[in-house]
Amino acid sequence: MLWTLRAIFITFAALSGWKLGESVSTQKEYYGLQGFFLGLGVGLLISCLEAAFTRRFATIISTVMFGLVFGFIASYLVINVLLLVPWVAKQDEGIKTGLQFSLTGIFCYLSVVAIIQIKDDFKFVIPFIELSREGRSGKPMLLDTSVIIDGRIADLCDARVIDAPLMVTRFVLQELQSIADSDDRTRRARGRRGLDVLNRIRKNRNVDLQIYEGQPPGIEEVDEKLVRVAKMTGARLVTNDQNLRRIAQLQAVDVINLNEIASALRPPVLPGEILSVQVQKAGEEQGQGVGYLEDGTMVVVEGGLPHVGQRVDLTVTNVIPTSAGRMIFGAVRAAAPPARSNP
Repeated sequence: MLWTLRAIFITFAALSGWKLGESVSTQKEYYGLQGFFLGLGVGLLISCLEAAFTRRFATIISTVMFGLVFGFIASYLVINVLLLVPWVAKQDEGIKTGLQFSLTGIFCYLSVVAIIQIKDDFKFVIPFIELSREGRSGKPMLLDTSVIIDGRIADLCDARVIDAPLMVTRFVLQELQSIADSDDRTRRARGRRGLDVLNRIRKNRNVDLQIYEGQPPGIEEVDEKLVRVAKMTGARLVTNDQNLRRIAQLQAVDVINLNEIASALRPPVLPGEILSVQVQKAGEEQGQGVGYLEDGTMVVVEGGLPHVGQRVDLTVTNVIPTSAGRMIFGAVRAAAPPARSNP
C-alpha cells in the first residue's frame, strides 16, 4: 500500500513539473520535458527520504503540523482581540496586515518549539479514536538491555507467543553498542550477542519491532529512563533485572519478568523424586555441592562436595521458587549394598 502511494506521488510530481514547465515558456516541448524530469527527480528524492526515515519523518511532520495549527489558532484569537482596541483599529491596513503577519509567525514559531521541547513528556490522544496496527494487539512491550542480551525473547518471537509490538529505545541501543565495543572480552561478547538478538527479531516478519527515539530530559540513569518511557507510552517493561522490576512496580508500571515465565513453564519437581545431576562446584555450606539441570535450574546437593566433577543420583528434599527461577535441594542417595550370595 505504501509503495502504491509513493508511486502515485512520484507520478503526480512528474506531471506537475511538466505542466509547470509548459506554463513558464513558449517552448512548451523543451521546458515541459525538462520540468517532467525535474519533478520526477524531486518526487523520487522525497520518497527515498521518507522511506529511509519513516518513523522519524512522521514524528517531525506531525509535531510541526500540530504546532502550526495551534499557533494559527492562538494568533487568530489574539489578533481579533487586538482589533477591538481603538488605537489599533484606527491604524491603516498596512500596519494591521504587518501586525497580523508578525503575530502569526511569532505564535507559530513558539508553538512548534514548545511542542518539540515537551513532546517526550506528554502523549497527545485523539478523542474517541484509537489507531492500532493491523495484526497487532495489546500494549507495546519495552525491552531493556538485560532481556535483549538474554536472548530468550527472540525464541518467544519465533514461537509466535508474542503478538504485541516490541519497542527498543535509542539509548538502550547505544548502551548495547558501548558494551559491544568494550575492551573486556566477556562484556564485548554479551554486547554482540544482544545486537545479534535484535537483528534476529528485526528479520522476523511476524514481529513489529519499533525504535523509540525519545530521550527523557534531565535523567541520566538508563533504568530511570526506561521507567519514564514506559509510563509515557503505556508500554509493559520486559526485564530480567530484579532492581529495575522493583523500581518499575513502585511507579505502577506493568513488568514482565522472563525468569518468572520460564519458571512457570518448567516441569514440576516434587520432593522424593530422583534426579541425576553433575556436581560442578562446592556450595556455600559445608559439605554441599552445586549442580545445574539442562534448563539452568540450580541444584544444591547435600553431601555433594566429595563428588565434585562427578554425576550423582540424588533424592529431592525441597523445592524453593524464587524470582530468578526454582532452586532444588537434594541429598546424595546412598549406594545400595551389594547382594549377598547364598551358600
